[in-house]
Amino acid sequence: MNKKLIRVTTISMSLDILLKGQLAYLNQYFDVVGLSSGEKNLNIVERREGIRTIEVGMEREINLLADLKSLIILIKVFRSEKPFIVHTNTPKGSLLSMLAACMTHIPHRIYSVTGLRFETTTGLKRFLLKSMERITCFCATKVIPEGDGVKNTLLKEKVTKKPLHKILNGNINGIDLTYFSCTTNILEIANRIRDKNAIFTFCFVGRLVRDKGVNELIEAFVKLSKELKNVHLLLVGNFEKNLDPISEKIEKLILNSKEIKFMDYQEDVRPFFAASDALVFPSYREGFPNVVLQAGAMGLPSIVTDINGCNEIIVQKQNGIIIPSRSADSLYTAMKYFVEQKDDLVKEMSFKARPMIASRYEQSEVWKALLDEYQSLR
Repeated sequence: MNKKLIRVTTISMSLDILLKGQLAYLNQYFDVVGLSSGEKNLNIVERREGIRTIEVGMEREINLLADLKSLIILIKVFRSEKPFIVHTNTPKGSLLSMLAACMTHIPHRIYSVTGLRFETTTGLKRFLLKSMERITCFCATKVIPEGDGVKNTLLKEKVTKKPLHKILNGNINGIDLTYFSCTTNILEIANRIRDKNAIFTFCFVGRLVRDKGVNELIEAFVKLSKELKNVHLLLVGNFEKNLDPISEKIEKLILNSKEIKFMDYQEDVRPFFAASDALVFPSYREGFPNVVLQAGAMGLPSIVTDINGCNEIIVQKQNGIIIPSRSADSLYTAMKYFVEQKDDLVKEMSFKARPMIASRYEQSEVWKALLDEYQSLR
């Protein structure tokens, strides 16, 4: 009988989207169980990946009573299931699961650090979030940073003294190059999305919140669109009113500008990449952003900020440009440069984008490297 592996995320959408395909692959070698909150996506995961799932309610934000209840349930689940490995990768789910796994003496407790929320906070909130990370790492038997940037931050902030090494070249699931490709069908849909008069189309994919750099993006784009005609921006993502919202002024600009196409949340982002000339992703904080990998696989160069993950995926003026974070002026300058260089440097970067992603982050290679990590455990 295969040893049992429980894979945990806070919300089941993360289990469904971030680890798509990986659980079915690992299930050939382990008895894989997916654990998260949210029955709908868990049912999808169970059918698609061919694994068993367990629903445990968990809150994304701090809620002491709800968190204590979740912890007690996790302890009961781990005592009943007796897994060989518990592997987590989202902040709240990781904290609760590592605590529960430590209390129930699970032999291997793996925490993949995919982003550090405390980086963009101050005061008491920063102290609380950093303390949570320290507790999670303390309870884990192995801490895996998603990339070198996360590793360096963990060391610099003295979050843990445990040995740290990433899986292969970074990222938790790699990129499915067959899926993220410009097929005939995708190009046909993209042709309907793209404005025929556009000389250049930028694309942003992600939650429309402050720490994704959306305020600066819109400020820079509005300035650019006043100078250069027929430059467009596709915004693919949803507004989040409760968690780190953008300013009301910026939201009005998004909804009322002719040059900005607000596309809301989309399950399939490929046509929007295919309808664009470049990704612009001015985030304040990331672990190892999938959207930059996805855009690169679709042949798009990227404008990204100099933050963890982004500055590992993008090589300056090879497959994109790296700019300072939180700077609308730098973003404006970079976007204007892309439009001016669309037939020269941008075209060359587009040509290099997919091969550079394929050589470092091909999904099957990431899965094999993770399996090797598991199989080395005794």
